[in-house]
Amino acid sequence: MKKRLLSATAVAFFGLMLNAQQIKFEEYDLPNGLHVILHQDNSAPVVTTGVMYHVGAKDEVKGRTGFAHFFEHLLFEGTPNIKRGDWFKIVSSNGGQNNANTTNDRTYYYETFPSNNEQLGLWMEAERMRHAVINQIGVDTQREVVKEEKRLRMDNQPYGNLFPTIQKNLFTNHPYNWPTIGSMEDLNAAKLEEFQAFYKKFYVPNNATLVVAGDIKPEQTKKWIQEYYGGIPKGTVYPKDFPKDAPITQEKEVTATDPNIQLPAYVFAYRTPANKEKDAYVLDMLSSYLSNGKSSVLYKKLVDQEKKALQVAAFNQGLEDYSIFAFFAIPMGQTTKQTLQADIDAEIKKLQTTLISEEDYQKLQNQFENQFVNQNSSIQGIAASLATNHVLMGDTNLINKEIDIYRSITRQDIQNAAKKYLNPNQRIIINYVPEKK
Repeated sequence: MKKRLLSATAVAFFGLMLNAQQIKFEEYDLPNGLHVILHQDNSAPVVTTGVMYHVGAKDEVKGRTGFAHFFEHLLFEGTPNIKRGDWFKIVSSNGGQNNANTTNDRTYYYETFPSNNEQLGLWMEAERMRHAVINQIGVDTQREVVKEEKRLRMDNQPYGNLFPTIQKNLFTNHPYNWPTIGSMEDLNAAKLEEFQAFYKKFYVPNNATLVVAGDIKPEQTKKWIQEYYGGIPKGTVYPKDFPKDAPITQEKEVTATDPNIQLPAYVFAYRTPANKEKDAYVLDMLSSYLSNGKSSVLYKKLVDQEKKALQVAAFNQGLEDYSIFAFFAIPMGQTTKQTLQADIDAEIKKLQTTLISEEDYQKLQNQFENQFVNQNSSIQGIAASLATNHVLMGDTNLINKEIDIYRSITRQDIQNAAKKYLNPNQRIIINYVPEKK
């Protein structure tokens, strides 16, 4: 009886936590097409100003890859009102921090300031949108920065080019075919006018979402937004009509080499539905069941108990047009690829033929509930989630209701997804091996 009472109390407390998690916001559009999202939280004196542009690596063209990521660096070079080299100085001297990041689908810039500098953050992002300086000095400087980043993160890093190898082989027509960082040859060959044209095409208000979150007074914030952004002319937003890839119907095996590794890695990769689709959420849950934590199926079997793998993982990389589901394994000792493949295939077959246990299902639900409660624990995190949900998911309010999608997933859904997407004839096998010296 005591245990039951304790459980009921815990459930009630958790329910309160979930209700408290509701994040209020308002959103509207300026006449120039800029989408604005405001979230007021006066519990701490900080404000994050973020702008997400709906441009990523997939918006580039073959022969000129890497532009979106390059702009993540280039747009800190300055404006007519912010001298070259002053951007970071202005932010840090006013008690703030800032950063930017790029994916295949979008680019995001943000500043977090003490709330008495909210106006400064709004002005700086408007400067970036209105008239960033793009000249030869900036292009040449940032080219070298990006080259060094590629050397550090990919070319000289063990397994650093593994994910680009997956992309290259999983997509043949769609521009997910190349990595976000792109090709250094493409960036070297590009002329200044091409960078300027890219900026004019994509960095326009009607291709952007502005989010302001934190200790704000909404009416004052709206006045500043109108003052700084209202006069920026709208651009032409082109339809995202990318080439499609035909379904994979026959297993394909490829080999790639890496000079920085001593142990091979084996990858079994599948092209799966875009992250807006419910099945993408199901596959997310399925990947957690297989390899999230030391008690997960694959880790427990292959790493902990049987000592066949040094590392094993199943991951689901959600993207706007497709997603990537892949198994990754590094063998231990004399374990062969065939052994790892057979063990992974056996776990897939179990998922396809038997419902996971009620206990494992409840554990999964608890994991995702916990993740939901924790994922927006900072103003920066809330700002990024609001912008992402609007730009890539088409629904800002997913920040409050995404957990309901996971709650609606059944054990049967997990089995159906395994049957539908994880068959041998739907995959690419990548043997990622050490380069012979």
